Parts: sequence; structure tokens; C-alpha cells
Amino acid sequence: MSLAVPGGELVVDAAYVDAPAEEIRRQAREYGAGTRESFDLPLRYPGGFLGRVMGAMAAIPYGETRTYGDLAADLDNAPQPVGAACGRNPVPLLVPCHRVVAADGLGGFSADGGPELKRRLLDHERSASVQTTLADAPTTDAGDPPADGEP
Repeated sequence: MSLAVPGGELVVDAAYVDAPAEEIRRQAREYGAGTRESFDLPLRYPGGFLGRVMGAMAAIPYGETRTYGDLAADLDNAPQPVGAACGRNPVPLLVPCHRVVAADGLGGFSADGGPELKRRLLDHERSASVQTTLADAPTTDAGDPPADGEP
């Protein structure tokens, strides 16, 4: 199944998702609109190392990244097998492999659009996170005296 995402499209193997196609697409649209930070779709993780890597990727918060080395250390493995497993993720976006980066830069991305699409997804998350933070930040009138403890 193809999902429209900021900056392109991703192919998701719906066999790993226990949800109707329209629900998957709805949540992807909400992600693209900046109103969804995580997916609450029931996923079927494969067994073995790939399933462990997918679980580690799923734990990376929206707007944040981890390196292949970080995940490798968490999984008591080497970065190269982690990178290979990221490249075999059957449900990109739903399990955010785009949030896993190289220690010296962006790293690869196996989806159509490659590293440029990965960059667009990360930029989208950073932009949406900043907008949410700014929307939630308290404001004060410039003429008001500072509150106790404020400079």
C-alpha cells in the first residue's frame, strides 16, 4: 500500500498491519498534517533480529533521532546489521526507520526517494515539533514586569 507523506510516498506492507487500509491512510494524513506524532495501529512484528530492531525503532520519539550505533548498543549488536534491518523495515513511517541516522550524517533510506525523503520526514517532524512547542508556550505582555524568578 502506498502512503502519501511529506515530500513523497512510502510503500507499507499492509500484511504487517492489523487495520483497515483507510485507517492506515487516515493516520498517515494526520501525520502529514502535523496533528499526529505516533501511530496507534496494531502491527505484526516479524520474529528474530528484524523484529527486535523494529521494536527499538518504534520507541524513538517523534522529532528525535538515534544513530545506528545507539540502536546497536541497545540491542547488543553492531551498527551494520542494525542498518541492514532498518532497510528491511516492511512498515516505514509506522515504525520510524527514518529516525535512525548515521553517526556522521543522515545515512541511507531504502524507500523510494532515498535519503532526500528521509531528510524531508525529519524536517517535517522538527517543524511540527517547534510549532507545537511555540503554540504551548506561555506568552507575556512586553509591558508586564517579569514573574518571580524570571530575569
